[in-house]
Amino acid sequence: MSETEPTPSPESPSAEELRRAMKAFKKRLKLTRLDDESSLGGGAMSSGKSSSIVAITPPHQYPKAIWDELVARGRLKYAGQGLYQIPDPQ
Repeated sequence: MSETEPTPSPESPSAEELRRAMKAFKKRLKLTRLDDESSLGGGAMSSGKSSSIVAITPPHQYPKAIWDELVARGRLKYAGQGLYQIPDPQ
């Protein structure tokens, strides 16, 4: 066995699947942040609080291969423990 080169998957995800997965990821991240911001404890007279959530577990309707491909393309960043985040713009 050669460990120098990873074997490519026999069927890589299509561009359409990647686009849909990224859209679902962004929507889940947005809803998770909104849920965090709307929780009680922000104070009635304050302007609210901003969410500190930067990484989430991706939607389970897409396989791990799609998330790995999005990381390889630089669209997502693996944050550890099954969490992914959108990379900071350079």
